Amino acid sequence: MKGLRMAALFCIACTGLMPGQNRQLLYDFTEIPQALLVNPGAVAGYQWYAGVPLLSGISVQAGSSGISVDDLFANDGLDINDKVRDRAVYGMDTRDEFSTTYQVELLSGGFRSRSRPSDFYSFGIYHEWDMILYWPRDLAILAWEGNADQLGRRFNLGHLKTRGELLNVFHFGVNRQVDNRWTLGARAKIYSGILHYRSSRNTGYFLTEEGENNLVANSIDADMRLQTSGFEGLRQILDDDTADQFPALRSHLVRRGFFGGDLGVGLDLGFTYSLTNRLVVTGSLLDLGLMVYHTDTRNFSLRGAATVEGVEVILPEALADPDRDFWQDLVDEVEALVPFEEDSRAFVGFRPTKLYGSIRYNWGQPQSGPVPEPCDCDYRTGGAAGRQISGYRNAVGAQLFAINRPRGPQAALTAFYLRRVGNWLALKATYTADKFTLSNLGLGMQFQAGPVQAYLLADNLLGYRNLAGSRYASFQFGLNILSWKRN
Repeated sequence: MKGLRMAALFCIACTGLMPGQNRQLLYDFTEIPQALLVNPGAVAGYQWYAGVPLLSGISVQAGSSGISVDDLFANDGLDINDKVRDRAVYGMDTRDEFSTTYQVELLSGGFRSRSRPSDFYSFGIYHEWDMILYWPRDLAILAWEGNADQLGRRFNLGHLKTRGELLNVFHFGVNRQVDNRWTLGARAKIYSGILHYRSSRNTGYFLTEEGENNLVANSIDADMRLQTSGFEGLRQILDDDTADQFPALRSHLVRRGFFGGDLGVGLDLGFTYSLTNRLVVTGSLLDLGLMVYHTDTRNFSLRGAATVEGVEVILPEALADPDRDFWQDLVDEVEALVPFEEDSRAFVGFRPTKLYGSIRYNWGQPQSGPVPEPCDCDYRTGGAAGRQISGYRNAVGAQLFAINRPRGPQAALTAFYLRRVGNWLALKATYTADKFTLSNLGLGMQFQAGPVQAYLLADNLLGYRNLAGSRYASFQFGLNILSWKRN
């Protein structure tokens, strides 16, 4: 029992600060080329850009909807076992989550077509990790308390829902200024999977009741499955004590990340529409795609129902066979009724689809001359891209974000203010409400000196006063070389 408690405590401590996927500061921040990754239909007013390899886009976020590190480890005079029991084991429910995403751009760039200047092409490779674990409340209670004092309670095995993936994404996007109102975009993606696991469609229960032949009878009715890809190769490398493991691990991960592992395809779509020269709406739908997991797969399943009352020793029959292993008989009986199976079958999984939308109102003195009214006319008669990036000094608006998760869509709402200072500095302030926190104030800045652009975006600034007590933290930064010439 002590071991189970320590395992539960370790799990809580390790996942107390985990990221989400909303990138509200980057969205519609069109001065930054990486905004095309969250809306391929965003306005692109530059001629070209080149991201500094490995430094053009690094995004790390952290959050937990149910608990913080400080809730457990603060020096408040309370016993840690009481805090874990009251605030974690019993304090969280199955809607609480620990989720994590980081993204690193390995290569990125973009350029405007010379033959058709209304088209802007962008491309790149980024490395991404995405994980989510919903709090398995009944399983946590069973691990913490045991079943001795839980007679008649059905522990729901369906509380276990988790998913994680490590992959590289190769992408190519086309952004087209259709006319003076519309900008449309699409991005094709090829996913190269490195590691993957999921266990999200579990059902069943575990029940302890009074027994007939022993004090208690334990019943299990389970339909559970864990699907994995990429881990078996790692296990074989780690088990090989005769080889230098680090180069082997590096080679294994690089090979799988560059088309040597699982493969998938995806699509991003987006638009920007000017209702007037001041009022603009945008939207995007990201990662409409799937993966086929067919290499290095290993799946585990537990299906069936059984009721056992422990070891039964019937005298005097038991004395006739003193070498009989009663414990093994019990194990064999349970495995026969609830078979635990392994296989290496391929399987298909869908990517977590994300939705963004915004409405923005621009005002203030134009920075570079008068702004033309939007019209359904040829792109050569008025540069919508140049207008929206350099036209107004101020913008205010609202954004919506939603992501498809195992327990249904997860949403966030953001209000923002954007301020431009000349052509060298732009600031964006946000307030976001989501399941992680209701006091998320963020600030983003992009700075340009000649052709060099640097940007830094940070969320939940109030939480930086005490990171251990915060349930959410996020930052993004990057370096680009670019041109801001008009179309």
